[in-house]
Amino acid sequence: MYTDILLPVDREHEASWKTALPVAIEYCRAFGAKLHVLTVVPGLGVGDVSSFLPMGYEQQLLDKANQWMHAFARDNVPSGIAVQHIVGHGKVHREILRVATEIGADLIVMASHRPELKDHLLGSNAANVVQHAKCSVLVVRARP
Repeated sequence: MYTDILLPVDREHEASWKTALPVAIEYCRAFGAKLHVLTVVPGLGVGDVSSFLPMGYEQQLLDKANQWMHAFARDNVPSGIAVQHIVGHGKVHREILRVATEIGADLIVMASHRPELKDHLLGSNAANVVQHAKCSVLVVRARP
């Protein structure tokens, strides 16, 4: 049923993958799917902030994210699961949607926190992905 499963993870927040990863692994095993693990490095943009950073700083962030991604997969994805490491760059929900389209994902598995008022007003990454994804999205919540 599923062949390409995308799992977005936030390197700074274990909660972004702690509950979603086991579900994604279970689905990969059940369907023989490939797991595409994505982390996103936020863009620094141009202007005031980026002008104070050393030349090549963004590339260093991307390289570190790539190293982290390989270690994450090695430590957390069981052997026997085909895995692709992807490092995105920019706004989180946009990168998730872009990568999902690019790899032909037929399922996105992602964690979501309990929504707060600000999420209803501004929208969370999970809400944006659910609203705009062209494939199925499974939002996994931690048990209270």
